[in-house]
Amino acid sequence: MIPPNFNEARYDEMLYRRCGKSGLQLPAISLGAWETYGGYKGDEVAKECLFGAFDLGITHFDLANNYGTPPGNAEVVCGKIIKEMPRDELIISSKAGYRMWPGPYGEYGSRKYIIASCDQSLKRMGLEYFDIFYSHRPDPETPFEETMSALEFLVRRGKALYAGISSYSATQTKETAGIMKRKDWSPITIHQPYYNMLSRGIEKELIPECAELGIGIIAFCPLASGILTHKYLSGQIPKGSRGADKWGDEWVNRSLAGEKQERISALNQIAKNRDQTLAQMAIAWILRNPEITSALIGASSLTQIKENVESLKNLEFSEAELSDIDRLTLV
Repeated sequence: MIPPNFNEARYDEMLYRRCGKSGLQLPAISLGAWETYGGYKGDEVAKECLFGAFDLGITHFDLANNYGTPPGNAEVVCGKIIKEMPRDELIISSKAGYRMWPGPYGEYGSRKYIIASCDQSLKRMGLEYFDIFYSHRPDPETPFEETMSALEFLVRRGKALYAGISSYSATQTKETAGIMKRKDWSPITIHQPYYNMLSRGIEKELIPECAELGIGIIAFCPLASGILTHKYLSGQIPKGSRGADKWGDEWVNRSLAGEKQERISALNQIAKNRDQTLAQMAIAWILRNPEITSALIGASSLTQIKENVESLKNLEFSEAELSDIDRLTLV
């Protein structure tokens, strides 16, 4: 039974999009853990954010085996919270690809690593299955057929419902999708690439390739790790931010080097003219493209999540706005 504290109208305002040609629908805004929950923010913040996000219609929570401090802690923290939520209404994803234990089988894309990682992640989260399980990054040494066979195994055994890939190039995406089709294995349903206004590399090849293959796209770091928010407009690091708690002055200075600070300030003015915050415009700009299934945000507070969801109220851009954004970001 759904706990009475969840908003009964949670599905009324959220936008849901079909993931490629599959039957899977994701909220236009999804919530990820990465360095936040089980990392530099504690259990109570995680619970407030996950519960609050669900009240807003965000049904998709994204994790990976290496998220949190120490790696894996995000799955532990979020797994406890998800137990208090209606599992059948949720899309829970995890990934495997980065180093988790010593030796040659502790990272990348071998069958042994992928399957063992999924088993460990399920145990940490206390789940019977993941809705989506990803190969987190391509393995330069392991044949793609082996990595894809591991994803197929997980789906066939009911440990995952859908297979995904993350950070694969357009060429690699086409190759892996072709393997799945030739072998009559479970298809690649979703791709999770890095994409935001300041990093537009997927537009030329990957987005068209995924559209052709019927693969959905969920963009991670849509706010460029906070650079496309109000936090760093002054060039300073606010207390309590991820820049302050995790990365420090060097990261902020490098991220805002050269003319980037001026360009971000100009983008902020465009957002103001749209009656949006910079973060809201950055998310709306990504979601203006119907080929993008969802924007995957990270948030250290429920206030940030609510602000980001407000972006859905205005996804339309004029030709002049798009031209100005291109001028500031295609450099």
